[in-house]
Amino acid sequence: MSRGRLRVFLGAAPGVGKTYAMLEEGQRLAALGGDVVVAWVDTHGRAATAAMAAPLEQIPRRTMHHRGVELSELDLDAVLARHPDVALVDELAHSNASGSAHEKRWQDVEALLDAGIDVMSTVNIQHIASLNDVVEKITKVPQRETVPDEVLRAADQIELVDLTPQALRNRLSDGHVYPAERIDAALSHYFRLGNLTALRELALLWLADEVDSALQNYRAQHNIDGTWEARERVVVALTGGAEGETLLRRGARIASRSSGGDLLAVHVSSPDGLSATNQQNLAAQRALVEELGGTFHEIVGQDVPASLISFAKGVNATQLVIGVSRRSWLQTVLTGPGIGNGVVRQSGSIDVHIVTHAEAGRRFALPSVSGGLTARRRWVGFALALVLGPLLTLLLKTIRSDDAMTANVLAYQLLVIVIALVGGFGPALFAALMSGLTLDYFFISPYYTITINQPLHALGLGLYVINALLVSYVVDQAARRTRLAQRSAAESELLATVAGSVLRGQDALAALLSRTREAFGFNAVRVVSDGTEVAHDGTPSGDPSVQLPVGPSAGLEAFGPAVDASERRLLEVIATQVAAALEHSALEETAATVGPLAVSDKVRSALLSAVSHDLRRPLAAAMASVGALRSMPEDLSAQDRAELLATADESLQTLSSLVTDLLDASRLEAGILAVAARPVSAAEVVLPALDELGLGPSSVTLDLPAQVPPMQADPVLLQRVLVNLLANATRFNPPGTPVRLAASSLADVVELRVVDHGPGVPDDRKDLIFTPFQRLGDTDNDRGIGLGLALSKGFTEGMSGTLTAEDTPGGGLTMVVSLPTAPSLVSA
Repeated sequence: MSRGRLRVFLGAAPGVGKTYAMLEEGQRLAALGGDVVVAWVDTHGRAATAAMAAPLEQIPRRTMHHRGVELSELDLDAVLARHPDVALVDELAHSNASGSAHEKRWQDVEALLDAGIDVMSTVNIQHIASLNDVVEKITKVPQRETVPDEVLRAADQIELVDLTPQALRNRLSDGHVYPAERIDAALSHYFRLGNLTALRELALLWLADEVDSALQNYRAQHNIDGTWEARERVVVALTGGAEGETLLRRGARIASRSSGGDLLAVHVSSPDGLSATNQQNLAAQRALVEELGGTFHEIVGQDVPASLISFAKGVNATQLVIGVSRRSWLQTVLTGPGIGNGVVRQSGSIDVHIVTHAEAGRRFALPSVSGGLTARRRWVGFALALVLGPLLTLLLKTIRSDDAMTANVLAYQLLVIVIALVGGFGPALFAALMSGLTLDYFFISPYYTITINQPLHALGLGLYVINALLVSYVVDQAARRTRLAQRSAAESELLATVAGSVLRGQDALAALLSRTREAFGFNAVRVVSDGTEVAHDGTPSGDPSVQLPVGPSAGLEAFGPAVDASERRLLEVIATQVAAALEHSALEETAATVGPLAVSDKVRSALLSAVSHDLRRPLAAAMASVGALRSMPEDLSAQDRAELLATADESLQTLSSLVTDLLDASRLEAGILAVAARPVSAAEVVLPALDELGLGPSSVTLDLPAQVPPMQADPVLLQRVLVNLLANATRFNPPGTPVRLAASSLADVVELRVVDHGPGVPDDRKDLIFTPFQRLGDTDNDRGIGLGLALSKGFTEGMSGTLTAEDTPGGGLTMVVSLPTAPSLVSA
């Protein structure tokens, strides 16, 4: 039996029309003769959706009981027994009730697909596992129900049901998404215009990545190596030279000419890690790439053209930007065509842009042949030449003969090689010249004269010098690479140490300055911005030995020994890191400044929402009741008059409670809550709280041991805390099950526990329930303005206590009020 096909309708937010589109497609297939059934669809009370589902056959749902609540779930066995051609299964991310065959609905869908049944389903972008945390940061609403990305990516077809953010808000305002009592809360929270715009962009980007992934899989399955220009991808090759900025900006302009073009920068490092790359340039160019909206990549390869082409083909690049060679014509003649020629030859279908720049064709300069060895080794080489040369001459003179000439030449050649290995070019050249003259003077007739009267003698002396040059050059290069390797290792260790210090929690700027001072042996290092010292390590004195720019207006100053060119390059890299640390610090300061403003703005927005909606309802009801009593008193019966008075009284009490909560919230926000703490027993506040709520023994079970000591608390505030907690507990507790209120003491703390057996609160949302003006998402808002628990926590903390939420064993939520024991008892 072949596996069924999965078709998913993806939406950016609830209400865009996913379920409607799925049902519409189901009707179309049924009209064509397909066997289509509705396995599970939630209309959310939307008339248009219900009307669309009505003509289709619907599989009866399975009734489940969970914690005293009756739930309807997908009847997987019934759908499998019916075995239609196509099953419509709404809400792919839904979590099944306890006792179902599978924990998640997408697992039910997998079972249907395995049975050969085609499935059409729906999912919102916030339920995709990889985007769940991103959506929570945007909307501030966590989503517990998720679908693994691999499940969606395995779908045969994903269709985006799109609706502009403003159009969705209009649908919501018109009552096509949620009932009237939920509209205001939804518009001011989850369905804000910014939220919807960000969610829509996420949905489009995720789907675009899915299309791109499908294209890559198809190319891999069919062994397609050529470039398919489905999207412009511009790769810019960076060498670490100063021309990198020019190349990046040219590449960015090429990518911007096509909508959705990608910019990728790549640097090819040598396998031995010894290439003399300017790390400061690379760091600056990496920052520029990110600023231009691209990505930076670093790969290792010996053959630079082949590595570049391999990378470009791997990312399906359509354009490759490289710079004109910086070598002069003489270098080109001596070493052959450069990297650009190799890239062009191997590029195939990839367009190659060779961009000219200011660094092209720089003046040819001979490499230094004496800088690899230390001065001490060179002096030792000269000393060996002066000592070993005469000793070897004395030794060979004792066995001088015409037959020993070959041995004499090889002996002096060995001496030159030994001195070259020790001292490098200068001592080797000196030894070659001296040994050549010594051979002519002591061992070639006529003796004791320096006469070159045969071409072969001149050739021999020339070969002598050439051998010395070659050997010394090899030794010098080996020494250079050794020192470069040691330097690279030291630089890597320094940068790794700095990074480790930052990761371990140290201040980034302080760690950079401290490690820099230690690594280079400076007396002090400091950062100066606009003439003002920002940070320092050590005690600066005198004039700085090193000054480097850090960003547009700051500088790095070091006090102590001077540095050479290689050390200065490393300092320039560190200066770049210092600039990044300063920028990060500035952003943190800005965030710290903006953070409280954002919180205040959020509170003001929530307060406006509460005033405009929650306060308006009871006020409108009271005004309507009073208006009816005033306008037609003679037409009202005694019963009608009593009902209107009761409505007005209830509405005004609700209004008074809401205003009191708002005033208390403002006092908490301003930090001016008045607390009159004194010793208070548990019964002193528990019994009045029960009377205020009208709760009896059937509703609340009390456990107040007499040995529990009094608490240090404000009885009025504590009573309000208990009223809020008991009201919430009785609201969510299963019918017929009493709430439990218990008191206990441990050391110098008294705990009051309000225990319910309702649905509970997940661990990741326990802190959220104490946030003002929220109700854990889009729930009904006819019971206050979401301030109860926030005020309770504020009141408790104002009395030097804590309010925490814990899980009730067996299911439910336990709210724990912890308060200090009365001082007199503690001291006793």
